[in-house]
Amino acid sequence: MTMAITVHNATKSFHNKLVLDKLSLEIPKGEIFGLLGPSGCGKTTLIKLIIGMLKRDEGDITVLTYNIPDQRLLPNIGYMAQSDALYTDLTGEQNLDFFARLYKLPKKERKARIQYVARVVDLEDVLQKRIAEYSGGMMRRLSLAIALIHDPEVLILDEPTVGIDPVLKRSIWRELERLKKEDGKTIVITTHVMDEAERCDQTALLRNGHIIATGSPDKLKEKYEATRFEEVFLRAGGED
Repeated sequence: MTMAITVHNATKSFHNKLVLDKLSLEIPKGEIFGLLGPSGCGKTTLIKLIIGMLKRDEGDITVLTYNIPDQRLLPNIGYMAQSDALYTDLTGEQNLDFFARLYKLPKKERKARIQYVARVVDLEDVLQKRIAEYSGGMMRRLSLAIALIHDPEVLILDEPTVGIDPVLKRSIWRELERLKKEDGKTIVITTHVMDEAERCDQTALLRNGHIIATGSPDKLKEKYEATRFEEVFLRAGGED
C-alpha cells in the first residue's frame, strides 16, 4: 500500500507545553482518513505540521514524497482551515478567482473550476454577493470550495462541515467519496462528530497529543466490542 502521508515521531510544544509527543502515523493514498478527538487533543497542530504551516520540534513528515516543509508541494495540496480566511470586500466569485489565479490556472480552466466548486458547495446563486453578506455557514462552504479550486491530489480539511446544514453535509460527503473513488484523491478530515468518523476508510483517535487507536471504523468497533463509534473512543481512552 502506497502512503500519501507519513509522520514519524513528530513532536511539537508551545510555551513549554507538549502538544504532540513523538506521534507517528501513515495515511494511504486514495482513502478518506479521519483524525478524531476532542478540542485541544492536537488535531489542528498535526494538520499544520503536515502542510508545513508549523515547524516541528522533532521527527520527520513526508507528503507525496516531499519532505515537509517544501513549497513544491503547494500545488498538490488543498487546505481548509478551521477559521475562514476570506476577502470580505470581494464577492464569492472574486475570492474563488483570486485563489485560482494564485495556483496559475488558465482562464478557461478557472471558469470551469469555479462553476464546479460552487455547485459542489451549493453557492451558485450567491457568487455575486460580497462575502460580508454571507452567513457563517456560507463562508465555511466557500472555504471548502477554495480548497478544491485547483484540483489538488491531497485534501486536508479541518472540521469542514461545522455550521453546515445536514442536507448539504450529506451532499458534500457524497462528493468527497466520489473524489476518492473516481479521482483517487487522498482526503484527511479532522472531526469530533462520530457519524462522520464512521464514513472514513481509516481513523486515528487522538488524546492529549498521542494516538490511542487506529484502524477502520468497523475493525475498531470489533476490537473494542462497541456498537457505536463513541464507545470506541471512550474504551480506547480507558474511560469505559
